[in-house]
Amino acid sequence: MYRKRDLREEIPKKQLSNAVGFDEVAIVPGDFTINPDMVTTSFSIGKHEFEIPILSSAMDAVSSPDFVVQLNKMGGLGVMNLEGIYTRYKDPEIALEEICQAPKEESINTIQRIYASPIDENLIGERISKIKEKNVICAVSVTPANTKRFSAIAVEAGADILVVQSTVSTARHISRSYKGLVFSDLLKEIPIPVIVGNCVTFSAALELLETGIHGILVGVGPGAACTTREVVGVGVPQVTATIETTSARDYFYNSTGKYIPIITDGGIRSGGDFCKAIVSGADAVMLGTPFAQSEEAAGKGFNWGMATSDAALPRGARISVGNIGTLNQILFGPSSHNNGTQNLIGALRTSMGMCGAITLKDMHEAELIIAPSIKTEGKYFQHKI
Repeated sequence: MYRKRDLREEIPKKQLSNAVGFDEVAIVPGDFTINPDMVTTSFSIGKHEFEIPILSSAMDAVSSPDFVVQLNKMGGLGVMNLEGIYTRYKDPEIALEEICQAPKEESINTIQRIYASPIDENLIGERISKIKEKNVICAVSVTPANTKRFSAIAVEAGADILVVQSTVSTARHISRSYKGLVFSDLLKEIPIPVIVGNCVTFSAALELLETGIHGILVGVGPGAACTTREVVGVGVPQVTATIETTSARDYFYNSTGKYIPIITDGGIRSGGDFCKAIVSGADAVMLGTPFAQSEEAAGKGFNWGMATSDAALPRGARISVGNIGTLNQILFGPSSHNNGTQNLIGALRTSMGMCGAITLKDMHEAELIIAPSIKTEGKYFQHKI
């Protein structure tokens, strides 16, 4: 019997992969347990070691110089934006107040206007000096376009860690400039660790690691104040993105003996998300909105994405997040909430104890399972309105 030729069978079809975020997975407890007070949560970037595996996002509503100092004294690492309000205005409080007071429908235009003011290079040194005079490690964030211009100023002022951050970062970038930012060249010019972000795939992470950088940020569009996924459709759920990039880290370590930390950036709302990020392979996490909810945050109960101010294509929003407690409560408790938004370190220690993990690297060995009902199973009365 004659069969009509189906030309569709001869055309390669695009294949779709499954990807999961924090809400679709669960951590499997270990075969033995240990006391939470016996675990260690430290991690390092270059020669710098931190007691807790948490960085603050370089959002102006979060990481003021004062906030950076407080977080660093608590064992974490605050990251200040060198292209934000604190380096554009001698008195940033006026600009912050205007953003927070703007009507919702005018918030984007207000942010765009305020961030259109030029960066004052003198303020870069002043802000870094204010942090360093408190005897803490100072980390600062720049975009790739301004890295060459600002990194030397930052190093001279005393910055200890440089974070080069854009929505998507790769080791190979095609542009019209004579010579773009080459990370291997940058590392020869500045004597401090360089963290690069953001990426979400094995191949992109591996190429970045091969340049000699000291850390990678993972995440495209998961943040509460980020609208990248809506605006350009780009992003990978954080669990899959973290597993992909940490696989590149492990491959690189097995090949070279150099262990480079991976930092999951964005999408973390609770202690459970935090723990799942670590089990996915992360060495630390970067938090924005959870810190914006602290009483110490500069945003006074608001937060906005780092790309909200883009003059042509804003990819962020100003969101109302409220205040849920002090920074100390959010990190160490005691918690007055039962939803995991306070005492994040206590949650991590407890989860590590349940998994029999003494160190964060031990926690990487814990098992994750696909569990679409993990947040609804048996929770009828919690979800009942």
